[in-house]
Amino acid sequence: MNELVAIAVFTVLAVISPGADFAMVTRTSYAQGRKAGLAAALGIALGVQVHVLYTVLGIAVIISRSPTLFMGMKVLGAGYLIYLGYQSLTNTRRIRLEGGSSRAGMLQAMRTGFLTNAFNPKTLLFVISAYTQVVKPGSALQLDFAYGAFMSFAHWAWFSLVAVFFSSEGLRRAMIERQRMVDRMIGVALIGLGLAVAISGVR
Repeated sequence: MNELVAIAVFTVLAVISPGADFAMVTRTSYAQGRKAGLAAALGIALGVQVHVLYTVLGIAVIISRSPTLFMGMKVLGAGYLIYLGYQSLTNTRRIRLEGGSSRAGMLQAMRTGFLTNAFNPKTLLFVISAYTQVVKPGSALQLDFAYGAFMSFAHWAWFSLVAVFFSSEGLRRAMIERQRMVDRMIGVALIGLGLAVAISGVR
């Protein structure tokens, strides 16, 4: 029971703290609409399972004991964030409020959400920390994956709320009217996050 409470607290604090996932869902929701934003939130939840899988299977131990491999993963994640930021910063395509999300657009949004989280060093560190600090050695594999399922659910629930908020018609209209400024702000934020990760990875 204590493990569950600790996992819940860790997860909530990690999920609601601003980061790459938040910026990506915000951009997707206001630019492509609610369905795309919700698809991105689902992608993020699926991305969490990547970290859970290799942590439970013990690969995280290898990563944590191999500085070179860990730094490589951080640099890869940083590069992806910088790429997303550059796309937003240099975007010249005008967004239309009445434009709906196609099936292809939703799949693209889900894929972007998945990759953003799967390459996110913040989630990597969070999952490893949660399992190594809270979960006891020898605990049942089913219980370990149940904790991982809760982490994914929490990410999905929170970012779904973010998607609903930023895709609301009034707010979306206001952001689209200021699209160039919003795109630049999100682009700078993502590039800044990517550079911060890259710099921390070479210290």
